[in-house]
Amino acid sequence: MKLCFPRLMLVMAALLMLPGAASAQGFAKPISAGDVSWMLIATALVFLMTPGLAFFYAGMVRGKNVLSVSMQSFVAAGIVSVLWGALGYSLAFGPDHGGVIGDLTWAGLRGVSMYTPNTDYAPTIPHMLFMMFQMTFAIITPALISGAVVERMKFSSYCVFITLWSLLVYAPIAHMIWAKHGLLGMTGPIKALDFAGGCAVEIASGVSALVMALLIGKRRSNHPEELRPHNLPMTLIGTAILWFGWFGFNAGSALSAGPLALSALVATHFAGAAAALAWMAIEWFLYRKPSALGFASGAVAGMVAITPAAGFVRPGPAIVIGLVAAVISFYMIKVKSRLGYDDSLDVFAVHGCAGMWGMVATGLFATRAVNANGGDGLFNGNPAQLAHQLTAIAVAVVVASAGTFVVAKLTSLITGGLRASVDDEESGLDVTEHGETGYPGEASGIPAFAAFD
Repeated sequence: MKLCFPRLMLVMAALLMLPGAASAQGFAKPISAGDVSWMLIATALVFLMTPGLAFFYAGMVRGKNVLSVSMQSFVAAGIVSVLWGALGYSLAFGPDHGGVIGDLTWAGLRGVSMYTPNTDYAPTIPHMLFMMFQMTFAIITPALISGAVVERMKFSSYCVFITLWSLLVYAPIAHMIWAKHGLLGMTGPIKALDFAGGCAVEIASGVSALVMALLIGKRRSNHPEELRPHNLPMTLIGTAILWFGWFGFNAGSALSAGPLALSALVATHFAGAAAALAWMAIEWFLYRKPSALGFASGAVAGMVAITPAAGFVRPGPAIVIGLVAAVISFYMIKVKSRLGYDDSLDVFAVHGCAGMWGMVATGLFATRAVNANGGDGLFNGNPAQLAHQLTAIAVAVVVASAGTFVVAKLTSLITGGLRASVDDEESGLDVTEHGETGYPGEASGIPAFAAFD
């Protein structure tokens, strides 16, 4: 493994060094400076979400694993970026094959111009900028899955897993829902609406997280209290960064600076705020104490749910979508407790289930008055759209669950197992996997960098 994975990274880097087709001829006429400016900002905002996720997740684990969990998000930025340029982008958005996958026309970013647009996707910004924007989605999606396996998955296994998962699960689902002539998208036979990632990001990561939680088993602890979050202020900082970045995530998916981007931004904010308040209210009513973690979880659930609908619904329905998302995710965590599986940070409940609800809600509330290139939902006279949404959900669930199972088994064969040893898990993965600690002298009693002395 120590030889295999670095060699794979070198091969992908070599692909990126192949000469491309772009030449410095200046912007073509269709390029809009305003749209380029906005999409540069949106790309940076979405990229920031992955470090934000590191804060969000790290605060919810034990102190002896804070660096391990953070690294699972940060390393995704490195691995998936190189992988996306080498193969992933072409597989996800390249010329269609059977509505399921793209070919390797753009492998190594050949033909991905920084001066002219790809008119199939974003006619007013350079093709290279569209590629970079989509890359930020590809980065955060496998990082989300880490929340289900924190504190017990070997780092080497995680690196191999997200490499294979990005190619074998994310790329096909992204192609099916977003690529021209993709099976599930508006230009394909199913014609489902997914503005910013209900299927490819939220359902794919949430369902995959559930599969991984079942495969890898529960965390080891002598008392349930040991598994409580160690630093909730860190989680709240992560929530703030995610909320901020989500404006780029959803509003940026308009791929231009205009009324549609504004509508998506407004819907995103209202849904997140409504869900945060709803989750807090539920806890206040049931437990007489509104928790910071509940508010944070609600905000994320609301923004997950509005993600597929953001560019198709008005602010009023966005609030409803957020309110319902909070209820669904809150009670799905209760179901998890009863069933006894350890989806450690509730990725399935918050991302998978809220993402499914968001896809359904899009089929209910979508209106052409918001997006003329979209479609009307059930409540606006088009019941067929709800059927399209349900079909897309079913396909995404099947592909994500089956694909993740296969990828997990392949990863286990390559790395000799998914899970860290009992001793490593008890000592904390910060020390055993990385030779460092987030809090010197705490948990393991080993100062940071002592492993290198």
